[in-house]
Amino acid sequence: MTDDAPELRASDADRERVAEVLRDALAEGRLDMAEFQERLDTTYSARTYGELAPITRDLPVGSVDGPPRVSMTKEPERSGDWAGRITGGEGSSSWAVAVMSGFQRKGRWTVPRRFNSFAFWGGGEIDLREAVFADREVVINCVAIMGGMNVIVPPGVEVIVRGVGVMGGFDHREEGVPGDPGAPRVVVTGFALWGGVGVERKVTWAERQRQKEERRQEKRERRAASRERHSSFREEVEGAHRRMLDGHRDMMREHRDERREERELRREERDRRRWDED
Repeated sequence: MTDDAPELRASDADRERVAEVLRDALAEGRLDMAEFQERLDTTYSARTYGELAPITRDLPVGSVDGPPRVSMTKEPERSGDWAGRITGGEGSSSWAVAVMSGFQRKGRWTVPRRFNSFAFWGGGEIDLREAVFADREVVINCVAIMGGMNVIVPPGVEVIVRGVGVMGGFDHREEGVPGDPGAPRVVVTGFALWGGVGVERKVTWAERQRQKEERRQEKRERRAASRERHSSFREEVEGAHRRMLDGHRDMMREHRDERREERELRREERDRRRWDED
């Protein structure tokens, strides 16, 4: 964790890297369950690098003593090309454990060829929407004992579910959906006892915002077209009304002219009779 700018806001990926160190320390016996849970709660509530730094300061990270470093240079956004998201190599995280607690794998992380997860009286979320993949096919192995997990995949990924449930179950609703050309295949397997493993397909937050903006733009265009049609209709109605009024005025003018001519004829007739009598 960098000490250069402790006031900078930490991301979900930064918090997840610290949580991974804590899980490793729990598995190695460096932390007991109470201290692990306390530090994990502090990790997920941390808002800045400065709040994250002390959490793992007394723990080794791999073969190097010291807290995990968080890169201050964010990677550029990846394109939607699947070939660029199957990178090979090793995963950034290969397992997760939740015992009367919870875990998350989300954001930008590398999914290994096999990811193992275990939940006992707890829950976990494995989010693959922004992840890259170590291989064309990856296996997500979920063991849920009186707990639950949720695997989130992006659109275009093929899903195969092979888990076994005893008084529990695995979600098969996303099976059978063809994957995009070149997209990875995700195999969800494992065991659920009095628990469950859900699988759902969601778009990323950025894609959801883009879709919302597209729908807003479509609504704006429909409203503009509706206003234009209403304005055109109103102009037509007003034009017809003006023509009707003009026609009525012309008719009244002709009627007045006819009556004036009749009065002049009667006046001329009276004048002629008087002239004859005189």
